[in-house]
Amino acid sequence: MESARRPPFFRFHLSVRDVLCALGILFFLGRLQIDSIPNRLSGVKLRPPASNAKPDAQIMPVLFRSLKRREREMVELLGEFVACESPSHEKTGVDRMAVLVAMEWQRRGARVQILPQPKRGDHVRVEAWPGEGVSPGQILVLGHLDTVYPVGTLAKMPFRVSGGRAWGPGTFDMKAGLVLALFAYDVLNSLGLHPRKRVVFLWTSDEEIGSGTSRPVIEREARRRGAVLVLEPSLGREGRLKTSRKGVGHAELIVTGRAAHAGINPQDGVNAVHELALQIARVMKMNDPRRGITVQATVAAGGTASNVVPDHARAEVDIRLARQSDARAIECQLHALRPILKGARLEVQGGVNRPPLERTEAVVELFRRAQSLMSEVGLKLGEAATGGGSDGNFTGALGIPTLDGLGAVGDGAHTPREHVVIRKLPERAALLAGLLATL
Repeated sequence: MESARRPPFFRFHLSVRDVLCALGILFFLGRLQIDSIPNRLSGVKLRPPASNAKPDAQIMPVLFRSLKRREREMVELLGEFVACESPSHEKTGVDRMAVLVAMEWQRRGARVQILPQPKRGDHVRVEAWPGEGVSPGQILVLGHLDTVYPVGTLAKMPFRVSGGRAWGPGTFDMKAGLVLALFAYDVLNSLGLHPRKRVVFLWTSDEEIGSGTSRPVIEREARRRGAVLVLEPSLGREGRLKTSRKGVGHAELIVTGRAAHAGINPQDGVNAVHELALQIARVMKMNDPRRGITVQATVAAGGTASNVVPDHARAEVDIRLARQSDARAIECQLHALRPILKGARLEVQGGVNRPPLERTEAVVELFRRAQSLMSEVGLKLGEAATGGGSDGNFTGALGIPTLDGLGAVGDGAHTPREHVVIRKLPERAALLAGLLATL
C-alpha cells in the first residue's frame, strides 16, 4: 500500500457495527500483510496474468459464465460495502469505506494508494497490471465511495435481499459499481487475460457534493489519454449506457431591500421578495429546451414576519446545459442581471461547475464496442442521454472518450427504494471486463 503519508485512521472510534472496517485500521497501523488474511473468494489469483495472454475473439460467453457462478459472492461483498456507511460530509465514514475498498484490492495483488484529504474523505487509486500494457495511454475507471445518506440510515433502511434484488442505501449509486470492478479484475486474472493498456481505478470521496477535491485528480489521470469508463448506475430497466450528460451549474440570487412596517409606512420600504420574484421571472426566460438549456429557481426564502416589508431574500438556481459552448453565455446572462426596484441591491453568485459530457464520435465508438460485446451473449444494449452530471463530465470535457452508466442495473437512487437487480450483476461485470480486455 503506497501513500504520501500515513492516513489518519487511528482517529476512528470503532463500534461493533464497524467490525468489518476495523480490519483495515489494523492493517494500516500494524503494517499487517493483507495476503495473510484467508481469501474468501475461492479461485481468485492474487498475481497478474502472464504478459503474453491475449483476449479471444469471443470472450464474453466465457466471462459471463465465470461471473455467473460468483453471483452470490458479489451480493455478499455488496452487503459489506453497504454496511459501511459513507455520507459525503462525514470524513470518518468515507475514510472507513476507503480502507475497506483498498483492502479488497490489496488482497488481489493490485498496487493501491490512499490519497489523503484534510477535510473530505480520502480517495483511493488502484493501478492494475502495472507496466504490462503494450499500447500507450491508460484506461481510467471512475467511481465514488460516498453516498447521500446520513449516518444511521441503515437502521431504517437495512441491506436486504428480496425479490431478486439487493436493497439498501448506496446499493445502486454506486457501491455495486465498486463490486463490479473487483470481480471484473478477478475474472480477467482467472482467465489469464490482461488489458493492452495500463488500467487505473480511481474511487473518489466527494462525487455527490460536486467533486471539489477529486476533480484535479480525475483530470490529471484522464490527461494520460486512452479511455474513461464510469461505473455510475445505468439508466432504466434495460441498463442503458449514458453517452451524454448535461452540464450542471448552481447559482444564487441574493437581494437586499429595506425594511418597513407593512401597514403603517410600506412606501418607505424596498420589498426584497418582490425584487426576487421579478428576477426569477427573468431567469425563467433563459430556458431554451431546443438547445437543452434548463434554468430553474429551486429554493427561495425571504422576509421575517407577515407585517414587515422584507429587507432580504434569496433563491437558488439550478442550471443544466447540453453544450459546453452555451456555458459562458448562460453565466454572462446571470451575472448581467441588475435590480429592477429602486433602492434594491442584487448579488449573483456561482455558475456552471460541471461541464457537459457530449456525445462525440469517440464516445459513440466506445458505446458500439460495448454493444458488440453484449451481443456475443445475446443481450441488447442501448444508450441514453441524462440531465444529471457525473465525474465523467470532467473527462469528456477534456476530449477523452468517456463511456458512462456502466454500473449496476436497478432503480431508486437516493431514495428508500434504492436497489440493484441481482441477476444483472454478472452481466455488468462481464461487460466491464470485456471492455478492459479489448480496448
